[in-house]
Amino acid sequence: MNHETPATSAARARLLRSRQPGAHGKVTNIELFFDLVFVYAVTQLSHTLRHRPDAVGALQVLLLFLAVWWVWVFTSWVTNWLDPERLAVRLVLLALMLAGLLLSAALPEAFGGRGLLFAGAYVCMQVGRTAFALWAMRGSPANERNFQRILSWFVASGVLWIAGGLQQGVPRAACWVAALALEYLSPALGFRVPGLGYSRSSDWDVEGGHLAERCSLFVIIALGESVLAIGSSFATGDWTGLSAATFVIDFVGTAAMWWIYFDLGAERGSRAIRQSSDPGRTARLAYTYMHLLIVAGIIVCAVADEWVQHEPHERADAARLAILLGGPALYLLGNALFKRVVNGRNLPLSHLAGLGLLALAGMALRHGSMLQLGMATSAALLAVAIWEVCSLRSVRRWLQAGDGE
Repeated sequence: MNHETPATSAARARLLRSRQPGAHGKVTNIELFFDLVFVYAVTQLSHTLRHRPDAVGALQVLLLFLAVWWVWVFTSWVTNWLDPERLAVRLVLLALMLAGLLLSAALPEAFGGRGLLFAGAYVCMQVGRTAFALWAMRGSPANERNFQRILSWFVASGVLWIAGGLQQGVPRAACWVAALALEYLSPALGFRVPGLGYSRSSDWDVEGGHLAERCSLFVIIALGESVLAIGSSFATGDWTGLSAATFVIDFVGTAAMWWIYFDLGAERGSRAIRQSSDPGRTARLAYTYMHLLIVAGIIVCAVADEWVQHEPHERADAARLAILLGGPALYLLGNALFKRVVNGRNLPLSHLAGLGLLALAGMALRHGSMLQLGMATSAALLAVAIWEVCSLRSVRRWLQAGDGE
């Protein structure tokens, strides 16, 4: 029996974003404030990897990153429908920030003494936010049923998260891997639930410009970690000619990463999702999945930047070689797949060439120093950025812009 009053229904309906055809929903200040928690999370992840550059440490950081990305991207999807300027939505985002700070603080010891804190904060964020969205979506049958399915999946995975938090060592890792597998497979399976059916991508009424901008801002957050790593490493160094050289090398690599994503890719992605006949599918592929490779690559590059500046003459062992080359490779692969989805064509040749250059650097410098590898990776990224700048479409765009002045 429904005891809800018309006034309550109307108040809940006002929580939804108002949309104008062809308009781009703006990213609000409270969303930017919420993202500050993830600045801290990205820093925690990069520092954890820097202190644990072995295979086990890398796998643990990967698992934690996948969880951090998933909680952020699902919150961004929810604020695509709900209006963050409304008091109730703001209060929920602030509560999520508090839980996010606890989650971020627990990251370095998530596989140690703070596993239950990490798992509890994560489950509270995923289940609590989804339950609120379900309440706010009542009266919109398609969206209400979608969030019923999503909540069912998060409750199921939440059991595994908490069970892992109560364990230690391999049992904890096994529970958390199973939980992440459930969550990452769920969108591809349409959040299928017995008795509730499954969601089609066409069911998702996505405001493409807003979601594209949210993911672009997360890329900026991750790049900010690289900038902080470069600046702080130089500030605490010896201020010699060598430290100045490594400072410039690392900066060039970071600037090239910005250019590769933001010169053409970000705007094309926003346009593609706005014009897509199935924006839900485009958003899921291009932003929910492909962007995690892009952000992961930036975080790994931030770790490599610190090594290049602090230990330029040290020979890179196998683990560090994998990190020094793997960060740029992940970034280029993520951008290549993202651009393939939004452009609807083959993988960009410039990015494939960049991956080839990284492979050659790995073979030629497998016994090289951090400085040599840093120079090689920055050169590969810079080559891709220059290729992008000199592409025919870029030239044509500049000419058209000049004609309009």
